[in-house]
Amino acid sequence: MSITYLEAIREAQALALRSNPAVFLYGQDIADFGGAFKATKNLAAEFPGRVKDAPISEDAMLGVAIGAAIEGMRPIVEIQFADFSSLAFNQIVNQAATHFWRTNVPCPITVRLPSGGTAGSGPFHSQSMEAIYAHYPGLIVLTPATVGDAYSMLLDSIDLDDPVIFCEHKLLYYHLKEPALPDPKNCLPVGKARITRSGKHATIVTYSAMLHESLSAADELLKDGYEIEIVDLRSIKPIDTDTILGSVARTGRLLCVGEAFPWGGVTAEVVARVAAEGFHLLDAPPQRLNAKDTPIPYHPNLWAAHRPTARAIAEVLRGMLRF
Repeated sequence: MSITYLEAIREAQALALRSNPAVFLYGQDIADFGGAFKATKNLAAEFPGRVKDAPISEDAMLGVAIGAAIEGMRPIVEIQFADFSSLAFNQIVNQAATHFWRTNVPCPITVRLPSGGTAGSGPFHSQSMEAIYAHYPGLIVLTPATVGDAYSMLLDSIDLDDPVIFCEHKLLYYHLKEPALPDPKNCLPVGKARITRSGKHATIVTYSAMLHESLSAADELLKDGYEIEIVDLRSIKPIDTDTILGSVARTGRLLCVGEAFPWGGVTAEVVARVAAEGFHLLDAPPQRLNAKDTPIPYHPNLWAAHRPTARAIAEVLRGMLRF
């Protein structure tokens, strides 16, 4: 028996509802229908009145959630696709993010964003929004890449007093499975990166679905005798600079890989931090690899060419290793 990434998210929500009467779920079609991806399937029946359908207005959804949060509730808001969160941008960055700063009253909301691309999803259902929200002080931005992290980090998000943007990758929902859920008490805390794979020739810093492309690329390089270390950020804001620098100190080379667009992104931030704080550790110029700087295409073949793949990651690494 195994559990999927999506089931881990459902189980985390169920445990939160069971454990804390202040928790409720709010989103479009999440009650009887179970949500666009079935992340809340059967939860409305198990927890009557606490899994609530929202109007088709992301702005209104977040307004209700923020109001409930500052009155002592702990809402978990499901946005059907991360792209649609732009319709609630004012509520998230001007209200939720600043509320504690302005009032000394916490605003503990968790906003679940089904993020990233899948074949055929196109430009309105495929975006990675993590860097946009990480730009704003007051928001925590998390990007779990494993089943265990999807479970434990969502539980952590619900317990935090700060607003959390929880970026769960749609491509991982059904494709990623693990034998069992972890004990949250034994998991890494929010803000701590994980060394997923040890190596000595180069470091890949990555997150979300790109972790799995990076692992495949490392397998390919191992055939040539190169051992690639992989850092899974897990958390974008806060970011674990110490773990990144520690890895670069061991390998001397850095490639940062992300699925989002390149301009002003997470990969740019990582490269800038390493250049500023760890320039003396580098044996080659740090590199980054992102999706193409174009709207995301519909056609599966074009989409596959738009985002970083294991093959593209391996090619960049080979160039760095020859430097």
